Amino acid sequence: MRKNEYISRPIIGAIAAIIGLVLLAVAMAASISLGAADVGFKTVWQAVFAFDPTLTEHQIIQELRIPRSVAAALVGACLAISGAIMQGMTRNPLASPSILGLTDGSTLAIAIAFAFIPGISFLQTMFMSFAGAGVAAALVFSIVFLAKGQLSPVKLALAGVAIGALLDSLATGIAIHFQVAQHVSFWYAGGVAGTNWTQIQFLVPVFLLGLFLSLFIARSITVLSLGDEVAVGLGQRTFFVRIVAILAVLLLTGAAVSVAGAVGFVGLIIPHVTRFLVGVDYRVVLPCSAVFGALLLVLADIGSRMVNPPFETPIGAITALVGVPFFLYLARRDRRGL
Repeated sequence: MRKNEYISRPIIGAIAAIIGLVLLAVAMAASISLGAADVGFKTVWQAVFAFDPTLTEHQIIQELRIPRSVAAALVGACLAISGAIMQGMTRNPLASPSILGLTDGSTLAIAIAFAFIPGISFLQTMFMSFAGAGVAAALVFSIVFLAKGQLSPVKLALAGVAIGALLDSLATGIAIHFQVAQHVSFWYAGGVAGTNWTQIQFLVPVFLLGLFLSLFIARSITVLSLGDEVAVGLGQRTFFVRIVAILAVLLLTGAAVSVAGAVGFVGLIIPHVTRFLVGVDYRVVLPCSAVFGALLLVLADIGSRMVNPPFETPIGAITALVGVPFFLYLARRDRRGL
């Protein structure tokens, strides 16, 4: 019975991924079609497969709406994979890039870049975002090593929230003092409006590298999620696995924040939903999380345009509407950590 159940998990994962990809394609088509001026699906099809540069609608679709939809999907996938890795690596159901302060670290680094590097390029912004996420991760995990006794999931989450609040306050102070608040405000709100193909060209290689690293250690993350003693007993090099995992998380989170700003809770919600559907084998969890994360953020981007048209609501507010209750539910369920 257990053997059949084990064999069925990859099949369930494949079915879930296929369904998710179909829904993602439909959601992206809807995302491209909807906007300040709605465009029919027929026009979208023609703009993609029979582009006419003399038509304004085709130009809008090719230069604005398709990059925006692709960016939303890639950012959602990045954040979902990061959250899944962090939860498996730390055995913490509350771990995610936003909860543990990584997105706030990236935002602080971007604020510093705008204040001290005039005319900064997008590639430089991305590197600063990587560095900020790394500093935030170092600060949060140093608390784990310096604390007396083992930190529970809730206490680790509280440490991440505290560090995140500190970094966010520093970013706000720097933005106001150096009069770059208007430039930094986009990263506070979160969103993919105005994304262009140049940003996508930088985002895609980083995403593929982060995905490759995560899949490379997927089996080890599965074993590591059972506990360090079990992992060592099974011959896993836990230190090496954690280094690769942290590198993948920094790449994916830094790239996501550099494009879309501080979008929270995607990395918290999606891994839980994915494990509920396909089990705990991270060789299945990670690719399925990428698909579901992409779907969630594309839908959130559509919602950001539909809440108060013709104005746009920040994507971070849309994801928080779902993420905050989910976070409270997880915190309440893990009463031992209080």
